[in-house]
Amino acid sequence: MNTIAATTEITVLGWSIVLLLLQIALQAATAGDLGPKYLFSPRDEPRETDSVVSRRLKRALDNLLESYPAFVALALALAITGKAGGLGATGAWLYLAMRVVYVVLYAAGIPVIRTFVWTASMIGLVLMLIRLMA
Repeated sequence: MNTIAATTEITVLGWSIVLLLLQIALQAATAGDLGPKYLFSPRDEPRETDSVVSRRLKRALDNLLESYPAFVALALALAITGKAGGLGATGAWLYLAMRVVYVVLYAAGIPVIRTFVWTASMIGLVLMLIRLMA
């Protein structure tokens, strides 16, 4: 296995965890209008924040979580099988970069470009899959 190539996918995986944690923190930080009593409760009664940005960040986080398991699986599979690098690394970096841009666009409420950016992130996953299957 090419250790340097495998490091690329693992490095991107590490940065993707940073993105995940940042998205969780940003969403939580912008939902302060719900108040500490609710935020520290078991939340048996659902409430929604009045913050438009917080609601957008929640949807962006939900969207990340839809594709994140596939990304993690592909990154690890590429590293384990020795197929890391090349198209797989390109796909991993594309996925991560587009996910960063996506959350910014979603928070800003920019609709059409956001969809193109989401599509580009999916292309990143496809590139990783192609490399794995080759």
